[in-house]
Amino acid sequence: MAAAHVLGDAGAFNAGAGRQSRPVAVVGRDPRASGEFLEAAVVAGLASSGVDVLRLGVLPTPAVAYLTTALRADMGVMISASHNPAPDNGIKFLTRGGYKLPDAVENEIEQRLGEKWERPVGASVGRVREAYGDADRYVSHLLSTVTGRLDGLNVVVDCAHGAAHAVAPEVLQRAGATVETVGARPDGLNINAGVGSTHLDKLRQIVVSRGADVGIAYDGDADRCLAVSHTGEVVDGDQIMAVLAMAMHAEGKLAGDTVVATVMSNLGFKIALKSAGIDVVETAVGDRYVLEAMRAGGYNFGGEQSGHVIMLDHATTGDGVLTSLHLLAVMARAGRPLAELASVMTRLPQVLVNVKGVDRAKASVPELASAVAEAESELGDTGRVLIRPSGTEPMIRVMVEASSAEQAERLAGHLAEVVRTACV
Repeated sequence: MAAAHVLGDAGAFNAGAGRQSRPVAVVGRDPRASGEFLEAAVVAGLASSGVDVLRLGVLPTPAVAYLTTALRADMGVMISASHNPAPDNGIKFLTRGGYKLPDAVENEIEQRLGEKWERPVGASVGRVREAYGDADRYVSHLLSTVTGRLDGLNVVVDCAHGAAHAVAPEVLQRAGATVETVGARPDGLNINAGVGSTHLDKLRQIVVSRGADVGIAYDGDADRCLAVSHTGEVVDGDQIMAVLAMAMHAEGKLAGDTVVATVMSNLGFKIALKSAGIDVVETAVGDRYVLEAMRAGGYNFGGEQSGHVIMLDHATTGDGVLTSLHLLAVMARAGRPLAELASVMTRLPQVLVNVKGVDRAKASVPELASAVAEAESELGDTGRVLIRPSGTEPMIRVMVEASSAEQAERLAGHLAEVVRTACV
């Protein structure tokens, strides 16, 4: 209800406002068992606030974002906990145009929780209808973004028993690929359980044993993807972005010859793009911050190492199915295996240590700052150090990149110990 008041037209909730139609919201979810009743609660809250609701059913987050725009809705709602286990769940709101909310708007919704207001009655109450058939609009849109066919490509697709279990195989098959699925039988409880982009071992094994050309893995709400080469090697978000960015650059489609990435992207990614004549703009961790920088700078491509890739010419959020479709299209056009394409960048050894049970507000204490300076002096231009407090937990993350795994592990371990003693 609070979101309805912030994201909808406030005048629509006032008697005599003169508005001819009510605000409209689209609501989607992933297959979690809790999504069934949370969807009912969300729909009831919106409709009781005077918002008409279109229920999309089980669809990826980027599909909800796309349909928010395509159906001219005032807001979108996705019920999902992304890559997390089945007992977790959450609610993502989208603005008109299908964009994730800025922090300020999220704060405004929080501030209006529980506020007293006069609820609409009678004809002013929102109406609810099913819009499951509109999923094909999303499928058709994705297919319209690529030229050429994927004929001849054998692809294993891991849908994480999640929101993409139906649309992802359909998209790739209609584009011409031969598709075998993994994790495409959701039962409400098995989402992300040993499958998906956070559990790649099963996909790697199947790709190699079947002799497939490539494996694609989505997370629970399919707003990101990772890949596996025909040899079973993992191709992460940095490598996927490097392949796509260089292809766009070669075709003159990369706006400003620039990619937007977060501070977590591997140094090898930045070195590879620089050598190709592509600039990198860095942001804080989080795809929303990548998107904000893209829109502010007029850029059309960016993403995260985790596999969130934003192709702003075609989508307003990270879209795993869209990303995989374009990655496969590059493979088909080039006639080269993914392992060869991904070799355009060399990943420097990167070690991440999550130090739990500490005071995240002390991430810049003098003792730690001094230790970081010493590590950076040792690394010089061959690596880097990143200290990042968690946004939600009593935890500080220590990340070190170096020219060797031994050096990265040694420095990360030392800095983690400094955090444990200095940040309590």
